[in-house]
Amino acid sequence: MYTLNSRADVVTERPGRWAKQLVSHLSNKVSHEKTERGDELAIGDGLGVVIVESGSIVLEAHADSAEDLARVEDVLGRHLERFAEKDGLKVTWSR
Repeated sequence: MYTLNSRADVVTERPGRWAKQLVSHLSNKVSHEKTERGDELAIGDGLGVVIVESGSIVLEAHADSAEDLARVEDVLGRHLERFAEKDGLKVTWSR
């Protein structure tokens, strides 16, 4: 278990499409495991989780230091916003 956690709920009409593209892209660069809950990505010394829900993508960031947590948030958020730029998706994290 990690000591620091954050979450972003990103509303979109196409959660499956954007989540799949995000996970596919990042899994070429980092360790990836599909679980019952969602897709887990080992980003640096932290963990990113991508969960598809009806009408939204839930992003979770977990780490043991503020620096590692910020890195996970940056990687997940920056990539998702870039992929879904035409849909105007914005990622806002809550800690």
